[in-house]
Amino acid sequence: MSERVLYLVVCGAGPASRVEVMVRLAVDEGWSVRCLATPAAVEHFLDLSALEQLTGHPVRTGHQVPKQPALPPAEAVVVAPATYNTINKWAAGIADTYVLTQLAELTGLGVPIAVLPFVNTALAANRVFGRSVEELRLSGVRVLLGEGGFTPHPPRGGGKVVDSYPWQAALRAIP
Repeated sequence: MSERVLYLVVCGAGPASRVEVMVRLAVDEGWSVRCLATPAAVEHFLDLSALEQLTGHPVRTGHQVPKQPALPPAEAVVVAPATYNTINKWAAGIADTYVLTQLAELTGLGVPIAVLPFVNTALAANRVFGRSVEELRLSGVRVLLGEGGFTPHPPRGGGKVVDSYPWQAALRAIP
């Protein structure tokens, strides 16, 4: 029997410092977790060696290099925490980083994707953000914003809600 592979895409936002919660939840549900991380997540939030030890796999931060094994195909993808920047660029078709290239391709392949944003109320109120969320939803991506997902917090209040970030909602949203 082949393993169920979940790509966990981690962006540079507060909950990324607690991504081990998501990894453990996914592993407990039978997923083999492969982490892909944005440069901001790597620079400011992640302990790559601890994350690699927890998942049993290297964290992918850039394109595959010669002689590096390819990632196994994903059965599902969770993007959490998803930032304002990543959501907007992805929805606009901008693939200027490894993570955005992967998300563009995975969306085109129809792989089930759940996105759990982490944005404040001011960013969430931006018309561009609203259009981006709608564009991703029209593309078949489950964006978990609002009831049953992530509720935006007041500006400069993210630190107060990091511990209550609803990781479980992302797992419930994928098959």
